[in-house]
Amino acid sequence: MSTFRDFYLQEVVPSLQQRFEYRNVMEIPKLSKIALSMGVGEAIQSPQLLEHAVEEMTQLAGQKAVITKAKKSVAAFKVRTGMNVGCRVTLRRDRMYEFFNRFVNSALPQIRDFRGVNPNSFDGHGNYSLGIQEQVVFPEIDYDNVSEYRGMNITIVTTAETDEEAYELLRLLGMPFRE
Repeated sequence: MSTFRDFYLQEVVPSLQQRFEYRNVMEIPKLSKIALSMGVGEAIQSPQLLEHAVEEMTQLAGQKAVITKAKKSVAAFKVRTGMNVGCRVTLRRDRMYEFFNRFVNSALPQIRDFRGVNPNSFDGHGNYSLGIQEQVVFPEIDYDNVSEYRGMNITIVTTAETDEEAYELLRLLGMPFRE
């Protein structure tokens, strides 16, 4: 078991149980999964860019990234149905906790002019989504091997019923929310 998961069980669970007065331990919100996705629109002209994106995503996540295909044709972008346009990874269990720990404690502080993440990015069901503009904020990515800067979307799915519970869960786990 990861040390960050131990932190969740020993520190966060009692705080949440006291704050929201849960009667059953199974009611306490927890992280369910973290979904990472990266769109690589330039992969239409040069497929090796998508290969680089998959390698970088695999380095970040610790597991192989899956290539995503276009669902619809868009003539303005010269995209046809079935073309490779991005990659994604879904993290669960220990890999999820390790990624969350690295993301909050080492990647977010590396972002230029970082003042905290937006507290209004919850979806109404306890899930939080954010985007970062450069993948090089992660310490795993080697600056010398980066072909170009790409952004990525990160969705943190929780078992919380409300946004207030999810906010408190992520805050206790160390997510630096903006005031």
